[in-house]
Amino acid sequence: MSLRLPPASCRLLAYASSSVRRSKKPKRHFASRFSSPLSSLRNASASVSTDFPIPGLEDEMVGYIFGRRKATDVAHSVWKHVVREGDTVVDATCGNGHDTLALVKLVAGESARGRVYGMDIQEVALQSASCFLGQSLGTQEMELVKLFPICHSKMAEIVPEDALVRLVAFNLGYLPGGDKAITTRSETTLLALEAAGRIIEPGGLISTVVYVGHPNGREEFETVQAFASGLSTENWVCCNFAMEVFPAYPA
Repeated sequence: MSLRLPPASCRLLAYASSSVRRSKKPKRHFASRFSSPLSSLRNASASVSTDFPIPGLEDEMVGYIFGRRKATDVAHSVWKHVVREGDTVVDATCGNGHDTLALVKLVAGESARGRVYGMDIQEVALQSASCFLGQSLGTQEMELVKLFPICHSKMAEIVPEDALVRLVAFNLGYLPGGDKAITTRSETTLLALEAAGRIIEPGGLISTVVYVGHPNGREEFETVQAFASGLSTENWVCCNFAMEVFPAYPA
């Protein structure tokens, strides 16, 4: 298996039997991953090319395969190679604020510039995220964050029309530590993905982590897959990292 990364067309990895073809102009990128409650491999061995395309991602990928890293760890590693200091990015599912914090650190740099737009439909999530960010960021960095109590399907309403959005991040499922009955839903997630596709700049990335360990998780993952499959190959590069076999989910 060869994993290669044409600099003009893609900044992400796809498990494929052939390398991605070059493109004359930058494409938009879409990457999805799904996570399970447990990840385990028995009698497995890993062989990873020493010519890994994204420096630093090799350890995260191997760690994810063997259950030592979370899907969000892989996502954060990829973001580092896409987001630049001063960029505008969107956290479409703030949750407790951990992804938001990672994004702030990427866009702020030493100059404390950039902008992070975050949203969550649950007020308790925004309160948790705001408290976490307040404890983790300095005053200047906090000024880069704007949090909104809205559905991610309405992200276009809060992002300025002239903004060049470099990354839109989704972490789909339920709020860790919150009410597990309140989850993201396929219908609004599809609308959110469509909205993200309209605001992302060429060369940018839509990143999704889908938790399939709740009753609607598998359906939502299939919705994400269907959205990716329908994107134009002229304008998009789509990648999918997935654990195909894992233990049965707890009731």
